[in-house]
Amino acid sequence: MGEDVFTFLVGGKAGEGVKKTGAVAASMFTKMGRHSFLMDDYQSLIRGGHNFTVVSTATRPVYSHHMRADVVVALDKRSYDEHAGHLKQNGLLVYNSDTIDKARGVGLPLTTEAKKYPNPSLRLGVGAVTALAVSVGLRKSALKQLISDEYKRDVEENSAYSMSIYDAAQETMFGRFKLENGDSHLPMINGNQSIAMGSLAGGLDVYFAYPMTPTSGILHFLAALDRELGVVAVQPESELAVINMAIGSAFAGARTMVGTSAGGLALMEEAFSFAGMVEAPVLCVLGTRPGPSTGLATYTEQCDLSFALHQGHGEFPRIVASPGSIEEAFYLTSEMLDLVWRFQTPGILLTEKHLTESEMSVDIDVERTAWPQPMMFQEGSYRRYMDTETGVSPLLFPPSIQMIKWNSNEHDEMGITTEDPVLTVKMHDKRRRKGEALVHHLKNARTVNIHGDGDLVIFTYGSTTMSVLEALSVSGIGATVVQPVYLEPLPIWELEQFRGRKALVVEQSSVGQFSALIKEKAGIESQSTIRKYDGRPFDPIELGDQIKKV
Repeated sequence: MGEDVFTFLVGGKAGEGVKKTGAVAASMFTKMGRHSFLMDDYQSLIRGGHNFTVVSTATRPVYSHHMRADVVVALDKRSYDEHAGHLKQNGLLVYNSDTIDKARGVGLPLTTEAKKYPNPSLRLGVGAVTALAVSVGLRKSALKQLISDEYKRDVEENSAYSMSIYDAAQETMFGRFKLENGDSHLPMINGNQSIAMGSLAGGLDVYFAYPMTPTSGILHFLAALDRELGVVAVQPESELAVINMAIGSAFAGARTMVGTSAGGLALMEEAFSFAGMVEAPVLCVLGTRPGPSTGLATYTEQCDLSFALHQGHGEFPRIVASPGSIEEAFYLTSEMLDLVWRFQTPGILLTEKHLTESEMSVDIDVERTAWPQPMMFQEGSYRRYMDTETGVSPLLFPPSIQMIKWNSNEHDEMGITTEDPVLTVKMHDKRRRKGEALVHHLKNARTVNIHGDGDLVIFTYGSTTMSVLEALSVSGIGATVVQPVYLEPLPIWELEQFRGRKALVVEQSSVGQFSALIKEKAGIESQSTIRKYDGRPFDPIELGDQIKKV
């Protein structure tokens, strides 16, 4: 099982360049024309915590990482103890002989050689890359070029260190594995980068965020390229400031997005309802990690589905959608920006750490993205909350000689506060019709992805879709995978065809939130549910075995 997939795993302490090692390994595989998937696992510690990175590669698309590795490089004793068991039967275990005594595998003096150069701990990752390169038969000239391309600082020292490790490893490890070159040269990006670029393709003007794992990468990406991309990235003093500034930005006509995790969105909840009442088109990216409270700050789960679906108090249309791959995140972010502007209501792009911080080979086309097309005011006397057939009112932005009033109290069509029961019913009906218009629009859009056509129907959503598809690929299981992209409103019109079919649900929730959703809304009752809620993504081989048992 999974023989077509080659997996590299490197582990070490925070601050030893483990994450960079994985990125360089993925780059090497990309240069070979191969597809890859990279997953980083790290503790919520700046230094000293155990980190590891897994890169799985093949000549066909790889949808998620594998934990059974062909090459494991352990930079310290803890990594050796934790990951020696992840080695495949004929795999290669490489360890740092300066920190581990008399271990099975191949020992290399990674620390001793590193101490010959400044900042020795930062060299260890270069040693791990070198060990991988030797094991797959990469020649010295190609390795030197790789080091030069990927490690821009201290190129000469890194190259010299790499060559010393290469010489130490060559006799016992060279060419242990023969990797076939592929015909793909697709770039690798992570989910945060995909979301950021998708928002730009959808016309993003301003991004507000207070750093919070696992969506901080969106802020970092946009802030680093703000002038080149023509976008404003702002880090206010708190999550409360984030959402309120975003609503103000939308009032001025700027396409606006915010990013956070559940703890941050909990602080934004009142303002989310504010956006519902004033009909502000604000898109919120919710990156899920295990809770409650701080939970596992750097790990993954799907525990915030119900939280996202019921965000905000009161009755107003909410849009919640979740991408099933890093590639889909690009298009869906653009699409969600279009929808929140088209229907003037807040939306949530729901995702998880497994998608936002993992990297994957992608094929994206900016020409396929949506561009916000709001209804704009044309002429006459402006009424911000004009009662239209669809419930969607024309927009007008300052500066203007017309009065533009957004109001968080119940209001009339002009935006003037009211407590009149007749006007209250009128505005409620207006917002309700807007939700009905949204459903009508989505009935002509892609709201559910269906993969395969087997007798077994597997329901899943979000990043777990990647794990399911990879499990089916390596296990040879025939199934129909049903992935609702939109979760609110749930596309019942697409899902009802699967009522009565033998159904399995795969999700990362301890109480089965997704199972409950499709049962309540679509009348689909699963005969079995596979759940994982330890903060780690599914391993495709193990998941495939679980599906076979079902």
